[in-house]
Formats: sequence, structure tokens, C-alpha cells
Amino acid sequence: MADTAASFREERRALWRRRAYETPLEVLNPAWASAFRDDAHWPFFARLRAEDPVHWTPDSNYGAFWSITRYDDIMAVDTNHQVFSSAQGIGLPPKASVLPPDAKLEESTEAAAPSFIGMDPPLHDIQRKTVSPVVAPANLANMAPQIRERAGAILDSLPIGDPFDWVDLVSKELTTMTLATLFDFPFEERRKLTFWSDAMTTAPGVGPVATYAERRAALADCKAYFVRLWNERVNAEPRGDLISMLAHGPQTRACSMEEFFANVTLLIIGGNDTTRNTLSGSVYALNVFPDQNLKLRAEPALIPAMVSETIRWQTPLAHMSRTATQDYDFQGRRIREGDRVVMWYVSGNRDEAAIEDPDAYLIDRPRPRQHLSFGYGIHRCVGNRLAELQLTIIWEEILKRFPEIRVLEEPRRSYSIFIKGYEEMKVLIPRRI
Repeated sequence: MADTAASFREERRALWRRRAYETPLEVLNPAWASAFRDDAHWPFFARLRAEDPVHWTPDSNYGAFWSITRYDDIMAVDTNHQVFSSAQGIGLPPKASVLPPDAKLEESTEAAAPSFIGMDPPLHDIQRKTVSPVVAPANLANMAPQIRERAGAILDSLPIGDPFDWVDLVSKELTTMTLATLFDFPFEERRKLTFWSDAMTTAPGVGPVATYAERRAALADCKAYFVRLWNERVNAEPRGDLISMLAHGPQTRACSMEEFFANVTLLIIGGNDTTRNTLSGSVYALNVFPDQNLKLRAEPALIPAMVSETIRWQTPLAHMSRTATQDYDFQGRRIREGDRVVMWYVSGNRDEAAIEDPDAYLIDRPRPRQHLSFGYGIHRCVGNRLAELQLTIIWEEILKRFPEIRVLEEPRRSYSIFIKGYEEMKVLIPRRI
């Protein structure tokens, strides 16, 4: 059975590779969720980096868009918010014609009101400044002991000698616990955060909800829950959690509940997917590259570098998009006002011109934090240090407990061009140290 599954995977990847190289360049479309699910998207981006690094796709399920695929070009777009605006959304929204009858275009990818990641200065700077203190170095230092205690409890609860799903029992649990702490969310109900995050980031039918009607109901429940928490916090003394910061922030306490909920959804997704999928990705990568696993266990001081290398190698958010505010000449191409411009971080992190041997997983790279996974410029991920802290701590605790984490079969990956992650990964821990 395992050989049959492996053969099927290789056939699928071969089909995608042929599509990537046989499709005429002028109509090539790299945005296929099924290619990402099959881990077969790489040839599309290798070809674009080599042949057309600023590439126009005239039509797709997401409409027309530019693909920016080289490291330096992505940085140039990401740091030029005057020309490349976030105000029209940061994802690739599907065309209305490809959505089912019960869907509304605006609910498929973007919130009704923008969060600060979907704003340009000065509004972006004001709202980002309000939530930044919760992930400031001093607050992270205060959170570290609690993260370590909870990480240890998660690891100590794992079955030894029996297969289990690492994504569910470890990756989701760690990130959900931390997110509940940031929100001061009722701890016993923390898995609601996981459910809501997955409902927001996966298309109905491939995630936790089956239809857009179910998705609307889930998000309505989420909004009602957080509006209740807002009302409790706004009438209480200010505290150090994210909801209290927004409720008492001078520039955010008068915001509408739509604006508040937009920021909540951003923080739920941002606090969940990067860490969850990087943690799963690290276990997978250390199985694919067993020499790096041996290196890590021989030298645990490499954990921080390994974390950064995994964030690059995994690239848990495959892209962000911008909208051109004016006609603009870029690398010999004419980008028109209103055009959608997609920065494919997943491609820039594998750019041979910027990163030596980029497809390899090397936990002792000289510059491990040289990657695009957190973005650049004003929209650089506000929680990047918290993600690194969680991952560093749990790997310190893993190395104390387990001499081996064995991936038993190819993981089931996310069906998404945005979230580059894992839905399930069966592992076995043979014994404890």
C-alpha cells in the first residue's frame, strides 16, 4: 500500500511538472491549490524565476495577476507601499464565476472591514502600534516560562510506541494554547480558535466546514464571542491581552465592531498558521534530511538557527498580494494601475541567486534568518519573534525527551495557495530518553 501511494504521488508530481514546462509561458498560471497540496508547485516557480520573473497571468480562477518570484524583486515590492498597496486585500480572491451559488465574493478571502495588514499608512501604523506591546521583548520574556510549561505538558502527554497525528496533538495544541494566552481567551474553549482559523483560511469542502453557509455561521459565532469579550474588557481596567489593548487603545477604542473583528481574524490566523505549520514542517524536514537531525541532536545550540531555516524552507504563507496604485515600470515590465501583484514568498525563499543551495535544508546556514517568510517593510509580521520563541522552546523540550520522532508516511498537505501547511502527519515516537 505504501509503495502504491508513493507511486501515485510521483505520478501526480510528474504531471504537474509537465504542465509547468509545457504550458506556453504567456498563459502560465502558478496558482493551483491542488499543486500545493501535492507538493508539486516548485517547477512553476523555478521556470518563472529563470524565464519570466515578473510574469503576467492573463486569466485564472483568481483573475489576472502579476507573479513576482525572485528574492530581490519581492523585497522591492514589499518595501514600496506607496506604489504597491495593501488596501485592496493581501490575498488572491477567486473570481465570482468560480464560486458556488451560496458564496459571496467578499467573504471568500477578505474580511468585510480591513485589518491593519490590509491598510496603508497612516491607519496601518496606528493600529499596528496598538497591538505591538504584547509581543515586545519584555512581554515575550514574561511569557516564555508559561510557553515552556505548556510545551512540556503537551509532549509528556504523547503516546510512546503508538502512531498519532503530530499536527493535531502537538502543532495545533501549542499554537492554540499560546493564542488563548495572548487573547486571555477561556482556556477550556481554546480549540474554538483552531476551528475558526481553519474555517477562515480553507475553502469550504476542504476544511472544517462543508459550505459557505456553514462558514458564515462559524464566523458569526466567532464575531459574537469576541464582541462579548470586547464588551467585558472595555468596561474593565486595562490589561495586557490583545483584546484589552484594542479596547483601551486611544486610536482603536472607538473603532467599529467590524474593524475590531477584522483585526481579531488577522491575529487569530497570524498567531496560528506560521507556528503550527513550521513546527510540523520541522519534524518532516528532519526526517527528509536525517543528517540534519543527527547534527541537531549532537549540537542543541543550533535550535534557533534550525527554527529560522525551517521557517524559510517551509514558508508557511506562500504569498501576499498588493494592488498597484499607479502605472509603474518594474524590471522591464509595465504594471498598470489596479493590477494585482503577487509576491510569491515560497519562490523567493528558493531563489538560487539569493540563497545558496536553496532546496537543501541546512540548519547551520551562515545567515539562517535571511528569508522572506515574515515579509518585509511596514507589513513585516508583528509576531515573528513570538513564533520563533515558541518553536525554539518546544524543540528544546523535544530534545530533552525524545531521541527520535519518526514520520510514518507522506503528510496530508493543505489545499491552498495561501496557507502552505499540513493537515495531518502520522508519526511514531519509539521511546523516551
